[in-house]
Parts: sequence; structure tokens; C-alpha cells
Amino acid sequence: MKFNNLIKAGVFGLALTIPMVTQVSAQSGLSVMRGTVSTNITVATNRAIVVQSDQPFAEISVANPGIADIATLSETTIYVLGKAPGRTTLTLFGVDGNLIANVDVRVIPDIAEFKERLAEILPGEPIEVRTAGSGIVLSGTVSGARKIARAMELASMYVGDNVTNLMMVGGSQQVMLKVRFAEMSRATSKALSSSIGITGLLGGSTLNSGSNTPGSLGPSEGRGLFSFGGGGIAVNVLIQALESKGMVRTLAEPSVVAISGQTASFLAGGEIPIPGPDGSTIFKPYGVNLIFTPTVIDDNHISLRLTTEVSAIDTAVTVNGIPGFKTRTTTTTVEMRDGQSFAIAGLLQDDFGDSIDQVPWLGDIPILGALFRSTNFARRQTELVIIITPHLVKPVSGEALSMPTDRMRVPTEEELFLLGTIEGASFLGGSGSQGVQGSYGYVLE
Repeated sequence: MKFNNLIKAGVFGLALTIPMVTQVSAQSGLSVMRGTVSTNITVATNRAIVVQSDQPFAEISVANPGIADIATLSETTIYVLGKAPGRTTLTLFGVDGNLIANVDVRVIPDIAEFKERLAEILPGEPIEVRTAGSGIVLSGTVSGARKIARAMELASMYVGDNVTNLMMVGGSQQVMLKVRFAEMSRATSKALSSSIGITGLLGGSTLNSGSNTPGSLGPSEGRGLFSFGGGGIAVNVLIQALESKGMVRTLAEPSVVAISGQTASFLAGGEIPIPGPDGSTIFKPYGVNLIFTPTVIDDNHISLRLTTEVSAIDTAVTVNGIPGFKTRTTTTTVEMRDGQSFAIAGLLQDDFGDSIDQVPWLGDIPILGALFRSTNFARRQTELVIIITPHLVKPVSGEALSMPTDRMRVPTEEELFLLGTIEGASFLGGSGSQGVQGSYGYVLE
């Protein structure tokens, strides 16, 4: 009896030092059996390994058969099959019922085949593949965003959405866009009008014919005055004809830099204030507007989303004193390599209009009816061409860049008044105002 009491006292003292075991023992009379934990076993899904035990076992069990399946080949050999990614425990009991070991079994995705396919599809790309829980992690520095997308797509075929992307795109990720806008505008207009004045003997009354007044085409351009009469009646005929031709060239060459995936814009023009409905003022931009978003998808392969707009104030259309706008806009997405160019052409506009105003009935008289008519003809043709060239660029040292003003110096008073020079000697040396030596300018061959 004294020996039993001594054992109970020892167990009670141990329970004080291990509260969790005491709680289990007090409630259910159970104690936790602790066996040797072997090295973790790792097996790929749909793959199998054979495990050898140092001691014969009589009973074996697995905590989660959905993760790993087991089969006994002998009293010391176990067949372990990975079924799904995860972790579970394999427990072995000896012939005497004692616990031999608890084995941690880790089942990971089968990435061996994935690595082989990845090397075949993206050769030369240093992509590292690691397992993490039930998924995989991809890391490394690749040459383009498109190859990252291909690697992610291939990984999803093996583990679904359990893919973590830690890959980065190497190389230059800044794109400079050089854009050239060129617009040619041709305008032609012709006008012919007449005015007839008849002066009689009674009070000098005058009769004017024709829908246009003599000054409708300008102060004195293209006027011809003819007079004839007899018997106290004088007839004055004023014929006014005007023809005008004009041509306008508009050119802009902006260069804008943006990081891959970011949007940049450029505006060469101005803004016109427009009154808002609540009394505020809204500024409407006009001119040459450029908005682009570049994406580097390979070593020197660029995907470019581009929006260009060319607008001008149209004074022919006004609403409450506010002029209208003529606008031409285009949006496109293209792919090209560094230094290649593409052109947006065919933006043609041809406006034609003519009008005839005449005195009723008199204007329909053959030949003489031309004296009672006013005819106007106008035609305007414009053509716009846009050429875009993207370049991959990298930052450079500030000493390697120069400004046009670096080669120019303000003249002194002696140089300006005595020598008549409007620019001082160049800081870079040389006799020219900007240090240019030899032939320069435009050369035609």
C-alpha cells in the first residue's frame, strides 16, 4: 500500500509540472504517449516511396488518408503513396503495443515534370521553382513580361490558382516614344459678284442689283467698274472677282518617356476658357495631344497602346461667342521592337462647298444673268500623318547631357553696340555662336 501511495504521489507531482497532461488524465484517465519522431518524409503527388523501419511493427496507421495512402510490404517495410498536397502523420506500433515512431509525411505538388516543360517552353530563362504548402512559388529575373505570363499559365495547369509569382522583369523598363505629327492643309476659294447702279434724271434714283454688296469680298480686291449711258440715264456696273490659295504646314515632334505599364501624355497647343453651367470656367485643351502606355513584353519587344488627337479652333462655328473645335482622334494598340516605327496615315479631310445667290428671274437670263448673280466656291483639303518610334532607354549621367543654351552666351555691351553681335563667344570655343565648325544646315543632294 505504501508503494502504491508513493507512485500516486509521484504521478501527482509530474502532473503539476505538465498541466496539459494533468488535464487529460484528470478528465479521461488518458496519458499522451511520446515516441521518436523520425526525419520528415517528402513525397510528390501521384508518386510513391518505400520506407524501411529499424524495428518490426505490428500496427500502422495514417492520420489523413486523403493526403497519403499506405500499404505494408513486410513487417519492416512500408509503401507510401502521395495523393494530395498537405501534411499528415504516420504512426507505427510494435508487437508489444508500444509506440515506435510518429513520422511526418509531407506531400508536395509534382514539380519535376513542370520544371522539364518550363525549360522546354522558356529555354535560358533563370526561373526557380519551389513548393509552398499546396502550391508553388516562381522566382527569378526574366527577360520580359510576356514570358512571365507564359510561366504563370503553365504553372496553373499543374497546381491551379496556387501559384505565387515572385518573378521580375530584367533589362530596361523605360520607353521613350518619339512621335512626329505632320499636317498639310490646302485651301482654294473663288468668288464672283456684281452690282448694277442706274441713275435717272428724276432725282438721281439708283437701282442696285446683285445679292452681294461691292465690299463683300474685300475692300478693293478684284474690282472692275464699267459705266455707260445716254439720254440722261447712266448705268454703272461693278464686277468683283476674287481668287485665293493658301497652304499651311503643321509639324510637332514630341518625345516622351514612361515606365513600362505606366501612362504618359503630351500636349503641344493651348487651352481656351469656356464658361461652365454653374458660372465656373472650364479650360478646353487644343493642339497636338498624345497619350500612350508602353509595356515591355520581351528583351526588346514593346506593346504600345496609343491615343493621338489633333484639334484646332474653328472660328466658323460659334455658340454664344465660344468657338468650336475641329478634332481628329485615333486610338490603337501595336507591338514592335526597339527602334521600329509605324505610321498612322490616311487621315484625309476634303471639304467642298459652293453657293449661288441671285436676283429672282433676272439671274436666270442667259449671259446677262451673270450680272445679277453672286457665286462662291471654296475647297479645303487637309492630310495628317503620324509616325511613332519607341526606344528602350536608360538614365545617363547629368554631365553627358547638354542644353541648347549651354552653347550660347549673352553678349557684352561692347560686343552688342560696337561690334553689332547679338550673341557672345561660345563657351565651347570656336568662332561660331554655338561653336559649330565646318558645313552646317540643310544639304540637298
